[in-house]
Formats: sequence, C-alpha cells, structure tokens
Amino acid sequence: MANTYHQVYIQSIFAVKYRNAYIHKSWRPELQKVIGNLINEMGNKCIIVNGVEDHMHCFFALKPDISISEAMQRIKSKSSKWINKSNFVNHKFEWQKGFGCFSYGKSQIPNVYQYIQNQEAHHRQWDFLDEYTALLKKFEIDFDENYIFHKPI
Repeated sequence: MANTYHQVYIQSIFAVKYRNAYIHKSWRPELQKVIGNLINEMGNKCIIVNGVEDHMHCFFALKPDISISEAMQRIKSKSSKWINKSNFVNHKFEWQKGFGCFSYGKSQIPNVYQYIQNQEAHHRQWDFLDEYTALLKKFEIDFDENYIFHKPI
C-alpha cells in the first residue's frame, strides 16, 4: 500500500484447549520457530515467540492490511496442524478458542520482549489465569469470567 505508514506492536496470548500441559519442552523451540515463520509469512514482523506447556505468547509488528483476528486464526490453525502432523501428542491437538491481544508502543518493546523471554521463570510464580486476568485488568479490558480460558481438566 503506497503512502501507508504504520507502527503497531501486538502481544497475543493463546492457550492449549482446556489449558492442558501438552507443549513439551523437547519440541517447544520448534513450535516457536513455526509460529514465528507463520507470523513473518503473512508480512508481519515476528519479534519473539515463547511460552510454556499450556500457552504461547507472540510479540510482533502487525502489517496494516491484515486484521489481528485473521493473523491469529492462521497462526493457530496452521501451528496446530503442524503439531498434529508431527505426532508430538498421541491425540488431536487443539488450541482453545479465542486469544488475548494487547498493543504496545515502540519504547515498550524491550520490556515486553524480556517479559515474554522469561516465561518459564515467570510461571514458576504466577498461574496462567492470574497472569492473563492481570493483563486484562492492566489494559482495562472488560471481560466475563465465564469466557476466560477454561481451567485445566
């Protein structure tokens, strides 16, 4: 798009269906690369992808001609297809419906990057639901407890 200038930084968070701990540490780096490549293939710019056994964080610069919902739909569907094709789990892998999405300014990139980079250490102290609802509250996003990611079964 000629004469279109933008600077939109997005952190997205999405969970394994029922927040089960299926993302094993042995293949998690491969998954992160796959997700990063999916982000870049759409023309966005991946900054960092990281997560733990039950959820992932993506931080990227969003291209102006793609919606966040479209980007997340592609990332989640293609990465779950990759996980299933790779036979990393002995059942059908699925991401939970929905995602969280938060926007940041350029000056916040180093802090968000470090936060995402340190997910394992962070989650030794914080539960995912506590982290997620804290972000929703920090960004003053109204939410209904009934539609927050399901607790693990």
